[in-house]
Amino acid sequence: MDTKLVVADFEDWRETVAEAVVLLKAGEIVGLPTETVYGLAADAFNAEAVAKVFEVKERPSFDPLIVHVGVRAQVETLAQIPEDLKELVRDMMEEFWPGPLTFVLPKHSEVPDLVTSGLSTVAVRMSAHEVMRAVAKELGPIAAPSANRFGKISPTSAAAVMEELGGKIPLVIDGGACRDGLESTIIAPEMTEKGPVLRLLRPGPISKEELRKFAKVIKPKRTKSDHIEAPGQVESHYAPTTPLVLIEKGEQFEAEPGKKYGLLSYKGEGATSLIEATDWAATEILTPGKGKLSEGAVRLFYCLRKLDAAGVDLIVAEPISETGIGVAMMDRLRRAAAAH
Repeated sequence: MDTKLVVADFEDWRETVAEAVVLLKAGEIVGLPTETVYGLAADAFNAEAVAKVFEVKERPSFDPLIVHVGVRAQVETLAQIPEDLKELVRDMMEEFWPGPLTFVLPKHSEVPDLVTSGLSTVAVRMSAHEVMRAVAKELGPIAAPSANRFGKISPTSAAAVMEELGGKIPLVIDGGACRDGLESTIIAPEMTEKGPVLRLLRPGPISKEELRKFAKVIKPKRTKSDHIEAPGQVESHYAPTTPLVLIEKGEQFEAEPGKKYGLLSYKGEGATSLIEATDWAATEILTPGKGKLSEGAVRLFYCLRKLDAAGVDLIVAEPISETGIGVAMMDRLRRAAAAH
């Protein structure tokens, strides 16, 4: 199969959307941009199309998909929000949508079980990227996990999608580099005797501090594959092919003679930097500018891809401050390290 790459520029991105919608209505799957990472999209109500997503990604059936909506009214076709949570969910949607926040809610029976991996809940979000949102408005809800092979590094550019899935899908829309660069925050709102709580199932661009303005945030224990509640909870995930080790705070690194090492550095300098630890074969710095966490989040998967292609024996990652989006960045690095 030849994969067509189309650039959604300012003048003709609506024509590009129409091309994607035609393919999706025909049961095909396409690569679409979001503000977090690129997604591999299928009509959420077409189980055969969704099956293609799992096949192309080599994704296990126990890992559910996020469903993207184009307008808030489409949520009603996917989920049944409990009456005592409607006000909370509405307020949070008004605050964070369109944007990188995914809600896990009780699902409608019409949603194919394959989308939710047989769970009684469905993960729903509205992307801030105009292309993804426009396609969902035109077609209806879209099931779209990240457009990469399962467990590998998530793509933050159309080129990365082509590298991962070129020749396996008919179309990739190039909507530019992803603004956030990390997958969405996933929460499950619940009502308890003491009031509503937000179970944080996956950290992401919407921080715990932002969520706390609406309800108490609790973090469930990390889950094994037989207790998956939402996308992206597999313990080993987001991993390069090259083995990766994360140097946690206080740990030391010692290079072995004869091995080639690549360094993923946060700032490239400072007390926690490993720049001087050895003669690195390759180095990528997450924040070559002002050391902002948001800059590092956007560059994280890009830098991992660069190091993965550098021909080193091991990638060594420095620790990142676990505040704000740094929590999500460390979550991804720990999962990448657990893959080997």
